[in-house]
Amino acid sequence: MSRTLRPYRAEDEQAAIDLWQRAWQAAYPQIAFAKRVEWWRARWRSDLVPVATIVVAEDDGAMTGFVTIDRATGYLDQLAVSPDCWHRGVARLLLDEAKRLAPAGITLQVNQDNGRAIRIYEQAGFRIAGADVNPHSGAPVFVMRWSGGADPRA
Repeated sequence: MSRTLRPYRAEDEQAAIDLWQRAWQAAYPQIAFAKRVEWWRARWRSDLVPVATIVVAEDDGAMTGFVTIDRATGYLDQLAVSPDCWHRGVARLLLDEAKRLAPAGITLQVNQDNGRAIRIYEQAGFRIAGADVNPHSGAPVFVMRWSGGADPRA
């Protein structure tokens, strides 16, 4: 297996949206994410692609995950990994790349009931820095921060 990271390309849009839907559906099976795809596509096109650096992870040419990082602000909006690649190091690889791209520090929001994601972020050196409410879903979220450093694995 050949795992690579590369910059997002416009032709990746549908694969990224499909991956987002699969990942969120696996994390929250009780929510009908198929009904949210068009909303997500509009948000992807208007809120993320124009401002974020998007890095795609691939295994043998197939997208296995992506991360979006605003290099100017250090805000990580999305980390998505295909459910069939969970527990295979893809999230850590993408987080390490986000740290490389935003070495001064990263802030993100994670749903408070998403223990799996919280553990991934904590293992990557992020710490809970506060609480908020997601403006799109109304769900309670933790604000998590990685304070930066020379070693992206710190």
